[in-house]
Amino acid sequence: PTTMASQGTVTKEDMRANKVPIAFRDSCAHLLIPLNKCRQEKLYLPWECNHERHTYEKCQYEDYLKRMKDQVAAAAAAEHH
Repeated sequence: PTTMASQGTVTKEDMRANKVPIAFRDSCAHLLIPLNKCRQEKLYLPWECNHERHTYEKCQYEDYLKRMKDQVAAAAAAEHH
């Protein structure tokens, strides 16, 4: 998976072993695995796993911002050519 230096990495084998859906195998997958384990252990109670969920959602948001920034930069570069 593509990762930034500040993020952890997880192998395809780890993702497969932890049953991470293909659609979620992104640069934040290393955070999704412990979140899903916590959810299973806590029976998906909504008031549990808040730290894990927040960390995962923050990663997803930062990844979204990076993709949008890259997209704007690519569009600007295309206009100048």
